[in-house]
Amino acid sequence: MVDLFLNRVLVENNTDQDELNTEREIVGILENRILMLFFASSECENCQEFLPVLNDFFKRLKDPAYIEYPKLLALVYISLDKSEAQQERFLNELHKKVLFLAFEDPYRNELKAMFKVKSVPTVVVLRPDGSVLSPNAVQDICRYGIDCFRDWQESAEVIERSFMLNEDFDNLNMRSATDPVRRLKYKTEDDKRKKRWWKLWVKGKDENEEEEKDGAWDRKRKDGDKGIWRIR
Repeated sequence: MVDLFLNRVLVENNTDQDELNTEREIVGILENRILMLFFASSECENCQEFLPVLNDFFKRLKDPAYIEYPKLLALVYISLDKSEAQQERFLNELHKKVLFLAFEDPYRNELKAMFKVKSVPTVVVLRPDGSVLSPNAVQDICRYGIDCFRDWQESAEVIERSFMLNEDFDNLNMRSATDPVRRLKYKTEDDKRKKRWWKLWVKGKDENEEEEKDGAWDRKRKDGDKGIWRIR
């Protein structure tokens, strides 16, 4: 996933709009993180309606006011605005820890084509290895809130056992009835291949054990026959 932005320039949505343009900076901010690519436009009414929902979702996972340890999550805004002024207006409403590509960067359109974005808003969710967890998580974010991240984290095998949301301590063992369905939804073909591989490995292991047992029994029976022959 880091490779997606190597040799590119990401900009931080802070007052100074600091640029991250070295490999060390890009790796440091994206490595081993779940990445959200937010495709939107300031002219889109649905994008405007979704923006406060996304901001609340993101700050509850990254803002020290809500969580003691920020989650391994990064959000990059991919502007589909028609002008730089429109992009700036949208950025003013976005969380300050969001990253974005400069308006003049043509890579914005390359990413749109790469992930086959047909409409906005779209939030593409990527594993740390770059594979797609969700081609568009907008509805899930609106419906389930920060529970989405837990499901992404489990599916992506990003483990932070000592880092928990403050509100999780009150409901440590509680899960909603839709949790299994959501987790299944984020299973990719990679997960299925892992499962098939595991089944084949277990099957082969069992067959080998059976062969070893049969061989041991044959040897035992042969030794027993020899003993009877000696008695005669």
